Amino acid sequence: MHKERHEWHSAALGRPMQLLWYGHWGQPVLAFPTSLGHASQNEDLGLIGGLQDKIDGGAIQVCCVDAVDEEAWYNRGAHPADRARRQDAYDRYLASEAAPFIRGKAERPDIISYGASFGGYHAANFGLRHPDLVSRIVAYSGLFDIHRFLGGYWDEMCYHHCPRAYVANFPPEWVERAGRLGIVIATGEHDHLASETRSFSDLLHRKGIPAHAELWPGVNGHDWGFWINHLRRVLP
Repeated sequence: MHKERHEWHSAALGRPMQLLWYGHWGQPVLAFPTSLGHASQNEDLGLIGGLQDKIDGGAIQVCCVDAVDEEAWYNRGAHPADRARRQDAYDRYLASEAAPFIRGKAERPDIISYGASFGGYHAANFGLRHPDLVSRIVAYSGLFDIHRFLGGYWDEMCYHHCPRAYVANFPPEWVERAGRLGIVIATGEHDHLASETRSFSDLLHRKGIPAHAELWPGVNGHDWGFWINHLRRVLP
């Protein structure tokens, strides 16, 4: 399998950021790690190997990015306002640096934003905030409400990075843009985050944003084997 490593000093974050690229051609997939993970995690835990035939066959290219969770929402030593600002800087890195790189390297704009567990939060937050930069969102076992990281604090920056909050107030033009994203959200019916999938799916449908939601019957589903197998189903 073709693999490349790229790194540069991010202007948005003020630190080096790494991404790993797999494949030569096909629809680009922006793949986020799970909570506190980094660019190599999706390969280390089997996702890339599970997609190898699609990558080698030219159906997809996968770009695995670093996250900065330990500096943002998971940084319990920082004030919630500072965590939110760091998340906003990460969003700027994705929108102004990573996404243009992916589009240019893939030579096509139809990025699939994918993540599982806390990566599902990143995939949904990035895609819904920037529907002009992605063509699809796939979020498995995801979290869509970040209040649990805030200890009762709330400000405008937190609002703008909490999908449950801002999607509820999408104006008609944003509903139309988000409606073109081909959103897929799913997890096992016994996952501790199953209620997140249910409630966020309900919110999207109330807003008139089409989304395909699944609760896989009889399983927890919050595990790499489930994510890999179900991702294979929805990718080209």
